[in-house]
Formats: sequence, C-alpha cells, structure tokens
Amino acid sequence: MSVDTVEVAAKTPDDEQPWAELGLRSDEYARIRDILGRRPTTAELAMYSVMWSEHCSYKSSKVHLRRFGDLPRGEHLLVGIGENAGVVDVGDGYAVTFKVESHNHPSYVEPYQGAATGVGGIVRDILTMGARPVAVMDSLRFGRAEAPDTARVLPGVVAGVGGYGNCLGLPNIGGELLFDACYAGNPLVNALCVGVMRHEDVRLAKAEGVGNKVVLFGARTGGDGIGGVSVLASETFDEQGPAKRPSVQVGDPFTEKLLIEACLEIFAADLVTGIQDLGGAGLSCATSELASAGAGGMHVDLDRVPLRDSTLTPAEILMSESQERMCAIVEPGKVEQFLAVCRKWDVLATVIGEVTDGDRLTVDWHGERIVDVPPRTVAHEGPVYERPMQRPADLDDLQADDPAALPRPQRPEELAAHWLAVVASPDGADKTWVTEQYDRYVRGNTVLAQPDDAGVVRIDEDTHRGIALSLDGNARFARLDPYAGAQLNLAEAYRNVAVTGARPLAVTNCLNFGSPEEPEVMWQFAEAVRGLADACRDLGLPVTGGNVSLYNQTGDVAINPTPVIGVLGVHDDVRTRVPAGWRAGGETVLLLGRTRPEFGGSAWASVAHGHLGGRPPVVDLEAERVLGELLGALGREGLVTSAHDLADGGLAQALAESALRYGTGARLGLGSVTADGDPFTALFSESGARAVVTTTDPEAVRTTAEWAGVTVTELGTTGGDALAVDGVAELPLTELRAAWTATLPALFGTPEAGVGTVPAGAVPTS
Repeated sequence: MSVDTVEVAAKTPDDEQPWAELGLRSDEYARIRDILGRRPTTAELAMYSVMWSEHCSYKSSKVHLRRFGDLPRGEHLLVGIGENAGVVDVGDGYAVTFKVESHNHPSYVEPYQGAATGVGGIVRDILTMGARPVAVMDSLRFGRAEAPDTARVLPGVVAGVGGYGNCLGLPNIGGELLFDACYAGNPLVNALCVGVMRHEDVRLAKAEGVGNKVVLFGARTGGDGIGGVSVLASETFDEQGPAKRPSVQVGDPFTEKLLIEACLEIFAADLVTGIQDLGGAGLSCATSELASAGAGGMHVDLDRVPLRDSTLTPAEILMSESQERMCAIVEPGKVEQFLAVCRKWDVLATVIGEVTDGDRLTVDWHGERIVDVPPRTVAHEGPVYERPMQRPADLDDLQADDPAALPRPQRPEELAAHWLAVVASPDGADKTWVTEQYDRYVRGNTVLAQPDDAGVVRIDEDTHRGIALSLDGNARFARLDPYAGAQLNLAEAYRNVAVTGARPLAVTNCLNFGSPEEPEVMWQFAEAVRGLADACRDLGLPVTGGNVSLYNQTGDVAINPTPVIGVLGVHDDVRTRVPAGWRAGGETVLLLGRTRPEFGGSAWASVAHGHLGGRPPVVDLEAERVLGELLGALGREGLVTSAHDLADGGLAQALAESALRYGTGARLGLGSVTADGDPFTALFSESGARAVVTTTDPEAVRTTAEWAGVTVTELGTTGGDALAVDGVAELPLTELRAAWTATLPALFGTPEAGVGTVPAGAVPTS
C-alpha cells in the first residue's frame, strides 16, 4: 500500500482530500495549506482535523475564556490554566490538583464505555500533574426520568462510572443526578477527579532537552475511538443520533490501575522531564502539545507504536483515542530505568522518538516522512472565532412569566402534598440507587460523601488535613439568566463546601452548551463565562482550569445552558468537619440567612406545574462570602452539630434530607422565616446564601452570626420520629422516607450491573 508522504504531497497539490468529512471548514483547510506551503499529507490532515476540532481547540470559546486567565491568581494557586489540570496549595507542603471534564456524546452512543472512559480520561489528567488520584465525582443529567431512552442510557452510564472508578480503587465522594426534557438524546456526563502530591512533585506537559527520548507507555493502540471524542463532541446530534459516529473508546481500568502505580514510581524516581496523557486526539495531541510547550522540536517513528490492530493506517494511529496510554519525555541515561519500572508493573513501554533541535514535529512511517509540521500550529494556534451572539428572542417573555402567578397550596394538607411531591421528584429523591453502585469509602480516607453536601477526604493521616469538594449546576437558573445563573451555581458549590466547615480555595468548571453556531447559544455561553468570572473575582477564587462542551443539542433544540461548577476547599483538621444530617434529639434548629419570595426556576414551580419562568433568585456574593466564613468558624469551634445548605427545593428539601439522614425528626415553626409569616414562601423559596444548622449552644451561634451580620431564625428542636411543622404538616419519617426512596427504584429497578461489577465484554481482552 502506498503511503502519502510529504514528498508526494508536495508533488500532487491538486489531489482531493476529505477535509469536510473530517470536520474542517474550507477556510480552515486553506489555512493548513498556507501553513505548510503545500497540501497536507493524509496523516497531517488527520492531526489538524482532530486538534482543530471544537473539543480540542476551543476555537469558539477561547475569546471568552480569557476572562478566567485575567483573574487574580491568589496566594494558593501553584499551576493555573493551560496545563492538564490546575494545582492548588492546601498547606503543610501539600498540593491538590482537580479538574472536571465532559464525556457527553460518547455516553449517549455507548453509555457504559462512554462514561467509563470519561472517568479514565480525567484520572489520567490528574496523574500527569504528578499527583496520586484520590477521589472522583460525577455530575449526570438525562432526559425526563420516565422516558424510554433515559432507561436505556442512565443505567449504563452509572454502571460505567462505578465500574471504572471502583476497579481503580477510587472513592466516588459526590455529585449530581438531574433530569430535564432538554437532555433527551443528549445526556451530560461530567466527571471530576482530584489528586494529591507534595509541592515539589508537580509535573508539566512539555518536551525539553534535545536528544531526550519520547516514550509511549500503557495499552496498545487500537481502532476504538478513532476520531473519538475529538470529532464526536464537535458535532450536533440530529434526531436520529450523531451525524458522525466514530467508535467510542473502550476502557480497561485494570490496565489504568497498573499505569497509575507505574507513573507514581516513575515520578518518585525523577525519571521524566515531561509527561502527557493520550486522551482526545490521541497521539496527535500528545506529540504536538508536548513539542509545542517545549523549547525544541520532536521526531517520532510511528511504526514503533505497539498496535492491537495491524491494519491501522498511519492516520488512524495518529487519530486513535485508545485509552490507558501516556507519553513521557525521558533523558537517555534514564530510559532503561524507566522501562524497568514499566516492566515491573506489566506496563508496555516503547521508545518511539526523541526531542530534536529546531521547531518541527516530524513523523516517519517505515523510513518515509509522513508529517512535517510546526507543532504550535497544530496544538496552540488553531482557529479562533468570535461567533455572532444574540440575546435569545424568547428570554423577555420567559423572564416575564413569573411563577408568583401560579396557583399555590393554601391548606395544610395541600402544603404537605406539595412538600412530598418535591422531595419525591426524580431530582429531589434519594440517590442511593446510584451511589450504592459506587464505592465511596475505598482507601479509607473518605470523611464525608453523598448524601452530604460536599465530599471530604483526609490527605494526611497524622495531621488530619483534608479537602472538601462540591460539584453543582442549576440549568433552570442559567436558562432564565445565564449571567446570574452561573453565579448562583458557583454560590451553591461554594456554600456546599463551606457547610462542612472548609475554606473554599479554587474553582474548576465544565461548561455544557448547545451549538456555538447558534448566536443565541453563544450569547448564553458568553454571559455565563462573564458571570462566573465576575463572581470568582468577588469571592477571591481563581479558576484553575476546566472544560467546554459545545454542540450539546439534538437537531435545532439545544440543552439548557448548564455550567457545572466544582469548588475545592481545605480542612485544617477533618475531625471538625460538619455533617448534613441530624443525629440527636434536643438540639436547636437554626436557619441562617434571609428568605425572600423567590421562585423563578424553582423546584416547586417545576414539580408542581412543569413551569420554567421568571427571574432566578437575586445573587448576593457578599452574603455568600460572609455566610461561608461564618460556617467555617462555627465548624472549627465545634458550635454546630450539623449544617445543610439550602438550594434546589429550598427549606422543604433541606429539612427532609436533614431528618432522613440519620432518622431524627423535629418540631418546627416557620412563622419567623419571612416577614409575612407565609409558610409556602418559607418552605419553597430558593433564595441563596442560606443554611440550616443544629446546635446545643444556640446563644453562641446566634451571637457569632449576629456579629458577622447574618440573620438567624430559630425554627425549633430536633427529636421524635416525625417532621412536624406547626400549622403546616406532621410528616412521619416513615412516610417521608418511603416517598423519598421509592422514586428511582420504581423507574429503573434493581441495578443490573450490581455494585462494582463490569458487564461482559466491557473490558477488551486483547
């Protein structure tokens, strides 16, 4: 078979090439020809097509994401945007790296492997920074809970997240599971990983040192995932599914576990000068990014790449997104020691090239030159678009459709029925159906996990230093006002970390939106980024990095804008962490913060009326900051026995979850929550900057809160086997629990995969 070499390309400028089929525009193809001074070879065209895809190049979002780079770095940020993941100083010489990414479209095409490889990919991103991965989280969104396609996709996604994470021995410490018709045919699968290292262990992705060797190690390269997420995530789905269906990557968590241990031993022995994982765009990404970030060039002999499929063409090898692969830059004198570590862990490793003098990335195939490109043009100098933007035409009418006009429950029995409906809704219901498939406590350092508001992990067993993480997003708020919605999402994640007693330090994000070619979608995206950047500046939180996922729509119907926000916090001593549930009777229940009649985008409006309209709650970032500092102080001083933030479902949801966590009821009164004593507003408003706490010393809490300027309302006392609210309802915990726990099992039955098991055929055998 003849190979399309650089020499051949120079002599055949008029040969037709499938640039459009590979997702390139005509002007992009013309630019590639200008860069090279000739037509690209087939291999070069493959590299540019995947690296210039929306997923890899961020060509529609770069102009807006620069806002994050302009934020103050703060005293804790060690590595910011631009690397595989950000790194934050958490004290005592420890550094934490964390990031969230999407695997949305692959998870619709093949739910188990799409979700599993999403976990595997984000774990490798954390590993490349030099850290040991210590925990994962996931944010999942599907179409209507009762829809047939949700029943197809959701169980496979959950099994994939659990199967891969459990096999790696990583606890899944929290996340989200939400439903909305806008995600029908386009579920969101966002995976977060966090890792821990010492400051001196931080690694960067760059190829430096002329003569240093390029080593590919991990799994063999196969035909699975050719074009993979780099193409699939850059294409709008039509009503029948994605227009382009490259094979979804196939994950092997057992190989990844060996890869993790080999990497950590390699790092400890200081055997690499640069390292990069092979995720989206595979070898095309790893080689071009390493070379681009370094001071020289790179040469690769592609025929040295170990293959699972000997029929793969050079272009397919470069595009393959086969999982569990890494690329390292190793000094010649350390190569044998590097290979010895890989042999110890039964990890295949091969020298495939070296760092060169100059500024070219060259690739040979059996001695013939098939790639000769400037690596920066592939990895970092792709197209940048300032897409047209337009405020959605329906937004004024949507915001004017205030849920205040909706019929409200008046009588106590009506209030109780609406309360149960919100708690039993698919969004509000118990998520044990999901979390029982995840190992939340493996490794023995999980301190808090779902259903607590944030996951908390101990990182030092001697000092008990630890970290807290939350992952949150409310797409209803973002649909009504993407600027305020993004800020409210950040505020919720910030608050969830703070209620555990942690100090919030840094932010990551996964920005899920529709097609950037739609001006209204680009306006939503730009407003959400602007809102998030402004809020981070006000709260003093740097954005360490994240992910943009566009083209999340089916046909011309986009998902609601869904910025998912992760917040990292630090605990000086995790033994002072504050759980979310009520453990004992006789404790005073206090509401911190002010409640206003705010129902725009609320769970009540959605559950009771299928309504989305009005304006979201008012954003008060100063109130969020003050509340966060108060909650941290109360936790560290041991003044509260529990704390739960108020978010989706308002006080009604928070009270139910607090009581059901450990089976402790309460007798409460809501008359002082609002100025007019309205129990409906008290129960279902979703005003921000609020939390419910319990204490055995209410005066101390009140004094501290009043000193901080936070409103305190005494609700009542814990105890008993019912949640009794004067003049509203007396809900036996047995009845409340039955409503809360029945929903997901009724919809999805018993998890078919079982806890921690892998469906037959899920792991490749070759």
